[in-house]
Amino acid sequence: MIDMTTQNLEKLFYPESIAVVGVSREEEKLGHVIFRVLLENRRKGLLRARVYGVNPRADYILGEKIYPSVEAVPDLVDMAIIVIPANLVESAIEDLGKKGVKVAVIVSAGFSEIGKTELERRVVEKAERFGIRVLGPNCLGVLSAWSGVDTIFLPYTKKLGDGREVLSTPRPGRGFVALVSQSGALGVAALDYMYGENIGLSHFVSIGNKADIDEVDLIDYLKNDPYTRVILLYLENVKYGRKFVEIVSEVTRKKPVVALKAGRTIAGKRAAASHTAALAGVDEIYDAAFRRAGVIRANDMEELFDLAKALAKQPPAKGDKVGILTDGGGAGVMATDMAEMLGLRVPELVGEARDRLEELKARGFLPEFAQVSNPVDLTGSATDKMYVETARILLESEEIDALAILAMHHVPGIPDPIVLVKELSKIAMEHAKPVVVVDIGGSEAAVLERKEFDANGLPAYPTPERAVKALWGLVKYGEYLLRKGSFDEYVNNFLRIRTKDLINIQINSASG
Repeated sequence: MIDMTTQNLEKLFYPESIAVVGVSREEEKLGHVIFRVLLENRRKGLLRARVYGVNPRADYILGEKIYPSVEAVPDLVDMAIIVIPANLVESAIEDLGKKGVKVAVIVSAGFSEIGKTELERRVVEKAERFGIRVLGPNCLGVLSAWSGVDTIFLPYTKKLGDGREVLSTPRPGRGFVALVSQSGALGVAALDYMYGENIGLSHFVSIGNKADIDEVDLIDYLKNDPYTRVILLYLENVKYGRKFVEIVSEVTRKKPVVALKAGRTIAGKRAAASHTAALAGVDEIYDAAFRRAGVIRANDMEELFDLAKALAKQPPAKGDKVGILTDGGGAGVMATDMAEMLGLRVPELVGEARDRLEELKARGFLPEFAQVSNPVDLTGSATDKMYVETARILLESEEIDALAILAMHHVPGIPDPIVLVKELSKIAMEHAKPVVVVDIGGSEAAVLERKEFDANGLPAYPTPERAVKALWGLVKYGEYLLRKGSFDEYVNNFLRIRTKDLINIQINSASG
């Protein structure tokens, strides 16, 4: 038996050569789409790996020479993508083994998910004998934003009946959030969501039936991946619970892990079983395992990515005391209610911070009718300068561990929201406390402000509730790190990386 932890997984994300087994001449066939996407990425300079097509009944496809077998490829092959009928996969693995292939992505379906467990077992046993790691079967495979590997068989665009071409399956840009999904369809929908929300991707992996490579192997590998800061999981089951807790407990001291676990209900478990041959298990056991391993559990896909954005951009909180800064009283109340419902505290300011804010009122810097107890409500008379100075006071206060800024762009005292974004981002970067921001609305100005906050390192949300839920994740992760004695080490490393990111943002802004 080979070492079934992270052996050869490097070649899953960073191969030097790829063979697509099952390339088709027909444009709508999966093997054709995968081959075309890989070739396009290579021509664009996104993919360094060499790409070869395998089909015993073709000589040239897309202008590229096609080989009758992987053995016939005149080059070493690190990674093979298998897109052939299930009954042919076992013999294909033999071919890969003789060639010395390190990892195989079996896109093909028709295995344990339809009851053919014996076929799946034979394929994996043969792969083990040759030292080949297997991803799948019944999966989409891998999308790495940093290396250009893309085995997703869904085209970027679709052509409408009127001749227009529209984005259909967009790939997110480069970033620091990894996603491991047991469902290919949900994984693709998640990638689409990340694209729309401007959440950068490090790697996406669809694990399918998990016949060999599973979520534990991938989490263990991603622990040391330089491009991954947050690991997201969509799971329907975990095969090896003790191993999961053991490995993930190590990883979460270095990187946050957020899980969306499906199959919580009886009907959901039945659906999971029919979908990926998964035994969903007792939900309370998963809750306990996640807590022990330091995994933050999301309730839905929106929450999964809201937490991801906050954890990728902000340090964890050292306590549960939340400050709320707003220019609208109603929004402040909504944020307060959500914070307390989640078990966070919104303490009334009674110390130095309160004194400093009262002094600003006395000097006329803040409106005399501003509320400075927490939430701090600057009212509709708020200006850029009021926001910046008040945020500074709250972040410097020992009464506050984390800050939610509700910076609605509508008020006349904020003529240019981008100016406010730059100033607030600068203040936040000077402190080690987490900050999230809110701008409610779907107008061009609201979308622009949120996008600019995101780009400058402050996670932005369209509702107070979503922002506070994200802040809750930062508090929970901080609590876990404090229990494990690794809070200071994590935060110091995070701040070092964040400073480098800020410098890069400034350089890019200047060159732009």
